[in-house]
Amino acid sequence: MKLLLDTHIYLWWLEDSPALTASARKMIETAEKVYISSASLWESAIKSGIGKLDVNQKELVAGIQESGFNELPVRAEHTIALLSLENHHKDPFDRMLIAQALSEPLHLLTADSVLTRYSTLVISV
Repeated sequence: MKLLLDTHIYLWWLEDSPALTASARKMIETAEKVYISSASLWESAIKSGIGKLDVNQKELVAGIQESGFNELPVRAEHTIALLSLENHHKDPFDRMLIAQALSEPLHLLTADSVLTRYSTLVISV
C-alpha cells in the first residue's frame, strides 16, 4: 500500500508521539511507499509563523528523507482535482491532501474522520 500522511500523522511520527496509534505506526512501517506532501510543509510553516505550531521547519524537511519517505510536490493536476471535491471540509491544506490522494492514487492516513467522507482511500486512525 502507498500512503500519504496527513500533517498531524507526520508530526506524530517524527515525535514518536503516543498519539500515533499502533495500527497507524504498523501501516507506515509496512507501506510500500510513504509520501509527505509539500502542502503539509507549507501548512506547518504558516502555522509556525503565526504561533499555532512549534516546529523546526528544517527538521521537518530533513525528516522526510531520514524516515525513508518521499516528498510529493503539489502539481497542476492536483489543483484541478480540487474542483471536483465536495465541501465536506473547509481546510485548504486537507483539501489539497485529498486531491493529491485521489489523483495519484494514494491512501491518505489521517486522524480527521471527516475526511473519510471523500473516499475509501482515506484511512482514519
